[in-house]
Amino acid sequence: MINCIAIDDEPLALKQISNYIEKTAFLNLQAGFDNAMDALQFISKNEVDLIFLDIHMPDLSGMDMAKSLNNGPEIIFTTAYSEYALDGFKVNALDYILKPLDYATFLKSALKAQTHFDRLNTASEDVNVSPDHLFIKSEYKIIRIEIENILYIEGMREYVRIHLENAKPLMTLLSMKKIEQKLSDSSFMKVHRSYIVNLKKITTIERNRIIFDDVYIPVSDQHKDKFQNYIDNNFLI
Repeated sequence: MINCIAIDDEPLALKQISNYIEKTAFLNLQAGFDNAMDALQFISKNEVDLIFLDIHMPDLSGMDMAKSLNNGPEIIFTTAYSEYALDGFKVNALDYILKPLDYATFLKSALKAQTHFDRLNTASEDVNVSPDHLFIKSEYKIIRIEIENILYIEGMREYVRIHLENAKPLMTLLSMKKIEQKLSDSSFMKVHRSYIVNLKKITTIERNRIIFDDVYIPVSDQHKDKFQNYIDNNFLI
């Protein structure tokens, strides 16, 4: 299932999109919002895969919201204005569909999203994990990585970047969900929708942020309790 939210400041349009999502078997509607600010707060605390996003909204436009979502959910824009199509693809939107919507148009776009997520899931099979190392495909090569050398993993939409000790980061086509499943070892913990960290490599924590050299990794509200339990269990009093 693809976890979705819908955002539109027009009540009838929001209701229509929400109904279409609920009608589609492979989509799961988590919530609907009439403004971007409430949606951003929800996204910060929940795992959202896909947003159906209107462009013209008060306070924060859909386009500005999309630009603010670094490593965030995938986006399908829904709008009455065709002139924003190019801008939509500049922010790597999966699709751009024009109002008024009919279900056939909506379903075609939703199927495109399903194909995208299926491709990510298939790519996850390109990771082979053993107790102390893993193999990934990166830049047309198969590369062995020692698990103990992983500092943290950063989600970048359809790719992940694996940050290593004393080596350059490696990029591979993979979803965060799948690599989290592959690295089920207790040494790794997801602390944010875009970050999985190697707990054995943490040396400094400051204000709910994990510091690796000059990189500050936030611990999101959704994962804060789990991470705090880990700290408490290993805290020397």
